[in-house]
Amino acid sequence: MAGRCGAVGAGLRAGLSLPCCSRWLRGWHPSLGPSGARWAHAGAAAQLHGEYDAVVIGAGNRAAYLQQAGLRTAVLEKRHVLGGAAVTEEIVPGFKFSRASYLLSLLRPQIYADLELQRHGLRVLPRDPYSFTPLLEDRSPPRSLLLGNDMAQTQQQIAQFSQKDAQAYPEYEAFMGRMVLALDPLLDAPPVDTAALGKGSLLQQLRNLQTLKPLLQAGLALGRQLPRYYEVLTAPISKILNHWFESEPLKATLATDAVIGAMASPHTPGSGYVLLHHVMGELEGRRGAWGYVAGGMGALSQAIAQAATARGAHIFAEKVQGVWERGAAQGVVLQDGTEVRSKLVLSNASPQITFLELIPQEQLPKDFVQRIRQVDTRSPVTKINVAVDRLPSFLAAPNARDGQPLPHHQCSIHLNCEGTQLLHQAYTEAAQGHPSSRPMIELCIPSVLDPGLAPPGCHVVSLFTQYTPSVLAGGRPWDEQARNAYADTVFDCIEDYAPGFKASVIGRDILTPPDLERIFGLPGGNIFHGGMSLDQLYFARPAPSCSGYRSPVPGLYLCGSGAHPGQMFRAGHSSATAGPERAPHPGCCRERLAADYRAHILSLPSSSARQCSRFSRPPRLLPGPKYGADRASCCT
Repeated sequence: MAGRCGAVGAGLRAGLSLPCCSRWLRGWHPSLGPSGARWAHAGAAAQLHGEYDAVVIGAGNRAAYLQQAGLRTAVLEKRHVLGGAAVTEEIVPGFKFSRASYLLSLLRPQIYADLELQRHGLRVLPRDPYSFTPLLEDRSPPRSLLLGNDMAQTQQQIAQFSQKDAQAYPEYEAFMGRMVLALDPLLDAPPVDTAALGKGSLLQQLRNLQTLKPLLQAGLALGRQLPRYYEVLTAPISKILNHWFESEPLKATLATDAVIGAMASPHTPGSGYVLLHHVMGELEGRRGAWGYVAGGMGALSQAIAQAATARGAHIFAEKVQGVWERGAAQGVVLQDGTEVRSKLVLSNASPQITFLELIPQEQLPKDFVQRIRQVDTRSPVTKINVAVDRLPSFLAAPNARDGQPLPHHQCSIHLNCEGTQLLHQAYTEAAQGHPSSRPMIELCIPSVLDPGLAPPGCHVVSLFTQYTPSVLAGGRPWDEQARNAYADTVFDCIEDYAPGFKASVIGRDILTPPDLERIFGLPGGNIFHGGMSLDQLYFARPAPSCSGYRSPVPGLYLCGSGAHPGQMFRAGHSSATAGPERAPHPGCCRERLAADYRAHILSLPSSSARQCSRFSRPPRLLPGPKYGADRASCCT
């Protein structure tokens, strides 16, 4: 089988006659069809109507819920590939990549059940073991750390480095598990509406106090351990892990989940919450588990789309140029000038795109616009997708003679994680405008469990790497030379752990922070649509006056990763649908949205409610100062 793939790789290399760089990979696209044609998702209506009850900017699960509630709903996705950051793309012929988001966990169980995603084709591939950290050290063979669901085996692995840590690990897992159980209900409840507290009649004030219930329940569930859990939320993850463990490989491996996707060091205060966010997930009933999606992450987006179209929603590949308003959101305008009227508009796009590009600025409060502009969207992530003609063979765990996958090949493979200080050094370089010379690398090989992603014997490799600044020192752009220089650094690092890796490469696709923003609409390349620091969470996400999914424009709702509870796909995961790679919550809180919908419709003048599908005046569009018009929407 390896021989067949080697022949495939040789043929591709010969036919392309180009070095393995990002240019020829990104230039390979499927045909978009005749100019001006409207692309409807399979099973959706063939024609875009002029009027709907609700329009959703960027694909996601909201359309299925809205349609099921009786609202005629259209989804408008800017790319020809449905799913935003949660897509499968054949970048190299014969190799199918989860191009941005690459692992699944934070898809809320309620969504999985409500939308019957399994019936619509979603198949999840759990991983056990799930984490592998090979070491570079002066011994033969080098040691490695393999973590899985079997606690006894995991403890045996940890004991290589510390008997004390092996004994403490089950207690640590239980401690984090209790915190997750206490905070988990907050993910499905809207944040406390601080603006509404103390307003209205006494009865209204009492009703508003009900929004405090999930928060109070979480506090009661944590009980006397609340101070210790508060420390997890606010302290650097290095401090938390130092309390529990002494071995650096274990601490560094666990710390990766605290800094992944974040421009933060393990020594950054509040990094503990990001780790908690990533262990809040659930996969087929197992807490904290992450898995691959059969067919790539795009298969998840397709299943959600099938659930929506089965309920009657319409999904089109159309880019929104602006939200049309007359005191309230009344529809959208497409890039070609087509106007689509609706009584509600829901945006899966980032807060920056939604409020700084799609809405006329004079319609928003100045202090709100300033807050949106000040959201920290720095991203350290460069995603590299690689086609290889054989599995990497690690010095710490060499391949078998037959070349068949071993248990560690299905894992998230952590490289340059011998200690937390290495992660801190990588962050420090990026904070000064330089790509890390020894970057943190999470290497995944989904084709080990899903062979159909690559030709026989070949594999697709996902490299989630950091730290890379959005803007290089001196204002230098991320041109082809800079992209390839960084990718070469990453490959050199992998070669140290797995000699022969570079020779196995058939092609690669390099996505720096500016690329992630340009292609997927991730602001600054940030997979969360904004940092997950405490000042940008819960009732401050994306701004205190907009934390309950409502926006300052009546009838316009924010429901992507930039809203509470943050990124629910990994990548960007996004909404990913995203981003990306971890999944959204059940859609802007259906009860609140339904109540707002009724109130909004009743507030419209009767002539507006009956108006025909064409708008009576052109939209007023004021592009934001930073984000270009070609980034008008994304699926989160």
